[in-house]
Amino acid sequence: MTARLNLLGGFRLDIDGQPHAVPASARRLLALLAVLHQGRRASRSALAEMMRPDSDPARATSTLRSVLWRLPRDRGRALVLGDALEVWLHPDLSVDLWEAEARASLLCGTDSPSVEDLPDLSLLTQDLLPSWHDDWLSVEQESFRQRRLHALERGADLLCRAGRYHDALRAGLGAVRSEPLRESAHRQVIAVHMAEDNHAEALRQYDHYRRLLADELGLAPSATIRRLVAPLLGRPVDLPSRAE
Repeated sequence: MTARLNLLGGFRLDIDGQPHAVPASARRLLALLAVLHQGRRASRSALAEMMRPDSDPARATSTLRSVLWRLPRDRGRALVLGDALEVWLHPDLSVDLWEAEARASLLCGTDSPSVEDLPDLSLLTQDLLPSWHDDWLSVEQESFRQRRLHALERGADLLCRAGRYHDALRAGLGAVRSEPLRESAHRQVIAVHMAEDNHAEALRQYDHYRRLLADELGLAPSATIRRLVAPLLGRPVDLPSRAE
C-alpha cells in the first residue's frame, strides 16, 4: 500500500504520492482511528458514538457504515478494515503522527541515541491537526505538543554537543517557533550560539525572550537563563526590579 495519512500541520491523505480528497466524516473517522487507537482495533459501537454523540445508537451505527462504505481506496484496497464488531486501519497505511511519536520516544528515552542515530526532526516541528477543535482531540493535541517540544530540545542539545550547530539551531528554533514563551527552548538556542562563540547572537536571543516575556506576561526571565548569559557580560544581568 502506498497510502499515507498526514495529521501534522493539517489533514492530508496521499495515495501514490498525490493528495486525495476525503469527505469531512471520513477525515474524522481516520483521525479517530489514528490518534486514539494508534492502529489498534476499535469497537464499532464506541466509534459510532464518538462520531455522532448527538444521535441515537442506531442512527450513529448507520452513519458509521455509510462512512466506511465511502472511504477512499488505494488501488481497490480499503484503508479501513473491519468485522461485525470492530474496525481498524489497514496495517500498511503509514501515519506521520506515529512516526513522529516514535522519534520523540527515541530522543526522550532513558538511553540517549548517538548523534549518528538521531532521526530527522522535521516531523516534530508541527502540531497535531492544529485547526481542529474537537473535544476528544484537545488532550491528544497538547500531549503530542509537549512531547515534540521536549524532543526538539533534546535533539538540539545532542546535536550541539556533537558540533552540528546548524542542525542544533534548527531544532531549537523549531521549539521556539512552536512556543515563543517557552524558556527551555530559548535556553537551548542560546547555548548553541554560545558553543559557536556567537556571543552577540546569544545575547540577542536572550534580549528577545526577555522583552517578549515582559510584554506578554509582565515577568522577568528566570535565574537559570540569567546565569547562562551572565558570563558574556562579566556581571549578573537583568535581576528582577521594578524598572522591568
